[in-house]
This record gives sequence, structure tokens and C-alpha cells, in this order.
Amino acid sequence: MASHKRSAQKRQRASFESSFGQMDGVFRKEEQRRETEDAQREAALRSKACTSKNRYATRAEAMGAIAACEEYGTRGLHCYRCSYCKGWHLTSHPR
Repeated sequence: MASHKRSAQKRQRASFESSFGQMDGVFRKEEQRRETEDAQREAALRSKACTSKNRYATRAEAMGAIAACEEYGTRGLHCYRCSYCKGWHLTSHPR
């Protein structure tokens, strides 16, 4: 039966973790791989949502760009505030 004392639990955990031996490096590598993968995913999302698009400093500028696009026949554009750069971008997706 396991002890409920914190000190005993810490000793049991330390004993358990030391039994991994060479496995410690594997866990570290997996953690690094996941962190790298998360960073790459975040960079891809940022690129798709922000850096690949035109940025407008104000909502009025974005609305002016929408009006200019409508003059050339492009309809259904909306502007939105970007959570990455805090600027404004255009989208054709409905709200």
C-alpha cells in the first residue's frame, strides 16, 4: 500500500524515475520534438493568418481598401482585427 506522506511519495517517485536509466534522454528528446513541432505549427498559423496578408493600420483604411476592391468587382469582403499584429486584414469569409 502506498504512503500518503509527501516525503515518501517523493522518494517513490525519485526511485521510479531513476529506474528509467537511459530512458531519461528519450523523454527529453520527445519533449524537445513536441516543442519544436508546436513552434512550427504556430509559425504556420501566423503566416497564414497574418504575415501573408496586407495589413492596414486602422479600420477606416481597411474599409477604404474594401471600397476600392468593390470598384473592380470584388464583393463580399470584410475586415477583421488581427490577434497577432493588432492591425486590420481583409477576408472573404463570412463573419
